[in-house]
Formats: sequence, C-alpha cells, structure tokens
Amino acid sequence: MDDIVFLTTILLPALWDGVLITLLLIAAAAPFGFLLGIGLAIGRTYGNRWVSFPCKAFVTFVKGTPLLLLLFILYFGMPSIGIRFPSAEWAAVVGFIFCNGAYSSEYIRGALLSVKEGQITAAQALGMTRFQGIRYIVLPQALRRAIPGLTNEFIYLIKYSSLAYMITVIELTGAGKLVATKYFTFNETFIVVGIVYLFLVTVTTLVANGLEKKYAVPV
Repeated sequence: MDDIVFLTTILLPALWDGVLITLLLIAAAAPFGFLLGIGLAIGRTYGNRWVSFPCKAFVTFVKGTPLLLLLFILYFGMPSIGIRFPSAEWAAVVGFIFCNGAYSSEYIRGALLSVKEGQITAAQALGMTRFQGIRYIVLPQALRRAIPGLTNEFIYLIKYSSLAYMITVIELTGAGKLVATKYFTFNETFIVVGIVYLFLVTVTTLVANGLEKKYAVPV
C-alpha cells in the first residue's frame, strides 16, 4: 500500500511536471531543427563553395561534439563572452536544434542526392528557376524518402532531451532524479521513468509508421 501511495501522490505528479517540460523542449526544438536540417542539406548539396563549406563545417562540428559538451558550452561558456540565454531551457532548446538540425540534414541530403539531377534540368526547361525546381520538384520527393531517417532522429531527440538535466532543466529524468534522491527509491523511480520514455517513443514510432505508409514513394 505504501508503494501505491508513493506512486500516486509523490512520484507520478513529480514526473508529470517533468514530462510537460520534456514535451515543451521537444516541441520547441523539433520544428526548428527540421528547418535547419533542410537548409543545411540544400546548402551542402546545391550551394556554391561559399555556402556549402560553412554548412559542412557546422554539421561536422556538431556531429563531432558530444551533445552534453555542446550544452555546457551554450549554458556555462557563452556568458563569459557576453551571450546569455534567458533560462537554461532556452540553452537546451538551442543545443537540441543544432544537434537535430545537423543530423537531420544528413538524412535529407542523402534523399536529395537520390533524386535525379535531370529533374531540375527539366524544371528549368519548363521555365522554373533552379531554386524553384529544388523547392517544388526535388525537395518534396526527398522529404518523403527521408521520413524513416527523420523519424529516428526525432526518437533520438526524445531520448537525448534527458541531457537537459545536466544544465539544471528539471525535465523527466531530472524530476525522477530529484524524487529518487529524496526518497531513496532509485529502482522504482527510474523504472517508471523508463516506462514513460518507452511510451513516448512507441507513440512516435506508430505515428511515423503511419506517415511512412501514407507518403511512401511508389515503386
């Protein structure tokens, strides 16, 4: 009975607050990370060297840097050069956008390269500019092909949102850690936290499977 009381009156309310913060972090980071990924992918694939090189350098830096280190730089390091975020949550969101955008760009770039270059030439023959050909002809096809990879990246975003706790954001993992430390219930608490993450990932996977079937490229 004590375990039930602990679960219903202490653990679940605390974790619910953490889940809300986690969902807010994801909701803020995912769309901007996706847009950043599109921009980086197009810049690397179709841009001149003045565009392609900075995009490649950014992706290389983010991919080669542990996300936790990136969060530390943004939250603890930037104030030393006069750049301060309004809160730790903002720093976490920016870090997640950078990471999500860099990895998403690789999936999208691969999908862009899978679309034949001749389609842009055909679009230009019909009076479109090169940019219009990329935007209206190539990109829609590429995004459909990139759905599985982008789904994986979104799932990674759900899981690595837990790193926000390391810069004082009390999201799901952070809320669980506080409860576990206060009541010495590490096994019970983190099992429940794991179940919540599993639920979030499962729901995401089911939605993504539906999108894949709906927007699958005809063979």
